[in-house]
Amino acid sequence: MPELEKPLCDEVQFDAFYTAHAKALRNFLYYKFGDADQSDDVLQESFVRLWKNCAKVTMETAKGFLYKVAINLSTSLKRSEKVKLKYVEQAVQSGKDQESPEFKILEKEFLEKLTEAISTLPDKQREVFLMNRIEKKTYKEIAEISGVSVKAVEKSMHKALLKLRAKIGDI
Repeated sequence: MPELEKPLCDEVQFDAFYTAHAKALRNFLYYKFGDADQSDDVLQESFVRLWKNCAKVTMETAKGFLYKVAINLSTSLKRSEKVKLKYVEQAVQSGKDQESPEFKILEKEFLEKLTEAISTLPDKQREVFLMNRIEKKTYKEIAEISGVSVKAVEKSMHKALLKLRAKIGDI
């Protein structure tokens, strides 16, 4: 008769499982998310959750459960960091709203001049400028979209910037 496998809830078995998988999981998390401290935290929390669910998880599914929990925790943390960053950006933006009325008038005038200057650019130059500066596309991406070479995009951008500088000064 084959010896029955010890359950995962057995401390000796769980400790052996931890020893066998902790380093690989930590490295996986570090490589995937690039943060050593976060990887350590997620590793520990993942094993805590595995221990809490040890009665429901078999030895055959324990590794998959562990990795799924770790990935979900890391993804949640990244999402949470993005939300925090968004609120920080909003706070900074609201701080900008407290600028002096004189600054706001100058800013509005500048934006009007810029909009006017952009509208006077030839079509190709305007497209390249807006795709690069507004949509944040690279020259290579713009070249692919427009069906021209990267050099042609660079030349159009250069000409656009020269014309804009001539009309409104440095951008």
